[in-house]
Amino acid sequence: QGQLVESGGGSVHPGGSLELSCALAHYSHDSYCWAWFRQAPGKELEGVASLDTESGTSYADPVKGRFTISKDNVKNILSLQMTSLKPEDTAMYFCAATLAKQLCRGPRGPPTRGFGYWGRGTQVTVSS
Repeated sequence: QGQLVESGGGSVHPGGSLELSCALAHYSHDSYCWAWFRQAPGKELEGVASLDTESGTSYADPVKGRFTISKDNVKNILSLQMTSLKPEDTAMYFCAATLAKQLCRGPRGPPTRGFGYWGRGTQVTVSS
């Protein structure tokens, strides 16, 4: 398998938008549950959103209505469009994948355990 490589992080003012990308080299897309996670300094890892071809998408409550997870099968990219950003969205964001597709079926985003493939993360900072 190849690597997961995130990009697109940066600094933005509250209310702003960012789009994160995760390159999915060498993965068979339909076999996996894909997800975004985040970890703020001093806090635990948090599931943000998940996607797979059977279950569709799922979001954690804090980001519902503001974040959108999507996947481009031609470009092999997993994206996270983030709008109406808040200071509490500040964190390192990671993309991840698992062959355990049932992990994509939860109603409030992905669980933090069970994902075996991870990127190194991209930093998102929301401040005025």
